[in-house]
Amino acid sequence: MLRIAIPEPTTSDADYNSRSLPPYLDALRASGAEPVIVKVNAPQADVARLLAGVQGILLPGSRYDVDPQRYGATRIPECGEPDPGRAAVDELFLQDAFNLRKPVLAICHGTQTLNVWRNGTLIQDLKTEVNHRPGREVVEAHPVRVAAGSRLAALLPCSEAEAAFSEAAFSEAAEPKVNSSHHQAILEPGDNLRITAVSPADGVVEAVELDSPDHFVLGVQWHPERTFDQSAFSRALFSAFIEAVRAWQPPAVESLSRS
Repeated sequence: MLRIAIPEPTTSDADYNSRSLPPYLDALRASGAEPVIVKVNAPQADVARLLAGVQGILLPGSRYDVDPQRYGATRIPECGEPDPGRAAVDELFLQDAFNLRKPVLAICHGTQTLNVWRNGTLIQDLKTEVNHRPGREVVEAHPVRVAAGSRLAALLPCSEAEAAFSEAAFSEAAEPKVNSSHHQAILEPGDNLRITAVSPADGVVEAVELDSPDHFVLGVQWHPERTFDQSAFSRALFSAFIEAVRAWQPPAVESLSRS
């Protein structure tokens, strides 16, 4: 059984955890993987032991914000409180994944954490014409424009993708509609992260991918776990992640020494 590590979304908000965690677990199981839940207040040694037994990691959303000090910014009043416990566990997850090239799927807050860990920066509070947090019940909040040649583009149906990325223009096939539940977003992408989807109306970054053909690292700003049953695009995203996990092999020692 493929095993995917996922941290509890928050350190102390049990209600949020109980509400938000099950859709991630259901999506992983439906895609053929077994989630391994990691307590965010667990000792580092226990986290390391659990990570040694998984083949991929999923960084979920959170009701907290990334601490602006981590990307060299001064906190503004609209920025929410950080969650140091979740931040510490996320760092252990990312260190393990990048050291061993394990596949990574990051979602919402997880994408922002990935970006900051890769030395990128964030917008602390979005103020645009697009409502990026209309509520959990809104399944299609706005479209996202997907970049040609990206991992996300490969998840579109083949016939539609071919039309979408013609020289003439992007078609609607290249702009699937997604849900939205965030007030922060990527400002500057982190090291070797490529922007692969934006909100077309306001340019807000909606997805990033590691620019590496042999390391699956994908972060999306929306919540595909919430629309797994309704959206083929959401299911394809999880399937691509699980296929990368299935193909993962620990890199040879000599390969690690050169990286």
